[in-house]
Amino acid sequence: MREFPGSGGFTPDAEWLAAHRASLAAFAARSPDPAGGFRWLDATGGHQPDQPVATWITARMTHVFALEDGLGNPGAAALVDHGVAALRGPLRDAEHGGWFASLADPRKAAYDHAFVLLAACGAHAAGRSGADALLAEACEVVETRFWDGSLPLESWDRGWTETEDYRGANSAMHFVEAFLAAGDVTGDRIWHRRALDIATRIAHEVSAAHDWRVPEHFTADWEPDLDYNRDDPRHPFRPYGGTIGHWLEWARLLLHLEAALGAAAPDWLVADAAALFDSATRRGWAVDGHPGFAYTLDWDDRPVVRERMHWVVAEAVLAASALARRTGKPGYDRWYAGFWDFAVRHHVDAEHGGWWHEVTPGGVRASTVWSGKPDSYHAYQAALFPLLPLAPAAAVAVRA
Repeated sequence: MREFPGSGGFTPDAEWLAAHRASLAAFAARSPDPAGGFRWLDATGGHQPDQPVATWITARMTHVFALEDGLGNPGAAALVDHGVAALRGPLRDAEHGGWFASLADPRKAAYDHAFVLLAACGAHAAGRSGADALLAEACEVVETRFWDGSLPLESWDRGWTETEDYRGANSAMHFVEAFLAAGDVTGDRIWHRRALDIATRIAHEVSAAHDWRVPEHFTADWEPDLDYNRDDPRHPFRPYGGTIGHWLEWARLLLHLEAALGAAAPDWLVADAAALFDSATRRGWAVDGHPGFAYTLDWDDRPVVRERMHWVVAEAVLAASALARRTGKPGYDRWYAGFWDFAVRHHVDAEHGGWWHEVTPGGVRASTVWSGKPDSYHAYQAALFPLLPLAPAAAVAVRA
């Protein structure tokens, strides 16, 4: 493991993490739309008018407030109910089933459906009205429309008649997250096995074959497409090249998967998690001479998009925390402190709340990929998950 290239930094204790988590939840509580769902927030916490109510944001915020409810936040239950109502109401396709990408986009995307399943798990664990039906439908839609034997499809048109000739590691990764929660909430271990199927192909096989760089984009038969979106490198969901934050997110999820599988876990999960973390820090941290992770690299490890994204350092915090707890190696603690120090210096907005989503390599606020502060999912988990066990899933763990 490469050592953190500095003296460490700010190491938050449990009291600071709890207070920061509460402040992030309070900021996110500004996002409900009276007409239904949760809105994309701007830099000061207002509703961003040019963004429609989106399923991924609504589902992620429902997930966050379900965790808050489990932690005893007295106002969280009503916000979970608000999210469930939108996911069972205007964002759901009552004619064809499944969920629209947004109120302005009728497509059916795997990314959105992964978060609907995650939100449904949290709402079910919270015992909220309508959550059982939401969870049952989310499981059924994911199983029948997106699960393709051992890996997921990417998207459909509204009527489920035509699917895209593209497969994405991003949506597949979030299915791993959602499947871990579904297995713990429903008690059906098939979801854990499906999570392992995805991780085996993308993290264990394909990433290892690319020297622990995670290809993001694939053809319909799951062959890596390394040139995909070369002409659109700042795409918010499908950027060209390697996305460092996802290497770190995969590292964390492999450790959650190992903990969930218990004695059935293959022995490569921990080793692969460490390899992905090492690849991310060695290739991505300060690659251009400035602290922080460049958003994307090309396949020769040269920066493509150099801006620093809040979610990347949030996932770095979580990966370092998980590896430190799982392995006991002190080097991960130093990375954990260094990542938090960077986040507090560059992303945490002490004036308006939330985290600045994007800054330049020099630390100036930017909006080349993300405008405003769409949601609090990544930052919130960075403040909560270091205090939770690696299994069961957070929806269950916060109520233990």
